[in-house]
Amino acid sequence: MDDPIVYLNGVLTPLSDAKVPVLDRGFIFGDGIYDVVPLYGKKGFRTKEHLARLFRSLAMIGIPNPHTEEQWRALIDQVVAANGLDDQLVYIQVTRGVAKRTHAFPKEVTPTVFIMTNPLVLPSEKARHEGVACVAIEDRRWLNCQIKATSLLGNILAAEHAAQSGVLESIQFRDEYLTEGSSSNIWVVKNGTLLAPPKDNLILEGIRYGLLEELCVSEGIPF
Repeated sequence: MDDPIVYLNGVLTPLSDAKVPVLDRGFIFGDGIYDVVPLYGKKGFRTKEHLARLFRSLAMIGIPNPHTEEQWRALIDQVVAANGLDDQLVYIQVTRGVAKRTHAFPKEVTPTVFIMTNPLVLPSEKARHEGVACVAIEDRRWLNCQIKATSLLGNILAAEHAAQSGVLESIQFRDEYLTEGSSSNIWVVKNGTLLAPPKDNLILEGIRYGLLEELCVSEGIPF
């Protein structure tokens, strides 16, 4: 995929030709929302739940949702069909749009919508069976981690700390309580019980969080 086809504001275009104005609030402020939908064999994994999280995040920061669920699904299908990948990650981003640089929300601005897809690289068999090395770090992010915002500087710094430590992931702690990784939810199995951090404003609830909860209920595993 040297130059994949992406969707930008109503148009399918090669990635190299996709441009947004420098005054887009996503560029200036990180004022936007994103979500990532995995597809296995071109079939979406819990697409409905991913879109519901996208809609919640948009509502939390006051960006009008530009499409219905059916329209979002159709746009995803267009990008998938244009690129011909099998296992893939469809990235969706919505910013508040282009406006004069001022901190407060601008009036009557049109959201910027961007969708692209990339190959999904699955964990290796070695990583799955032997595990991976991680490092603990203080969670210094803001207090609205439940919003899947594009402004990810705190997560980036945590990921870089892991990279500089020669490990795969940073596991973050706030006031000595585990929250999550730089880009992953964390679960712990202890004495036959699956433990997870509370679903609150201190973590971004991954879509697999709900899936694991459902599986525990169906299999009688304490959660």
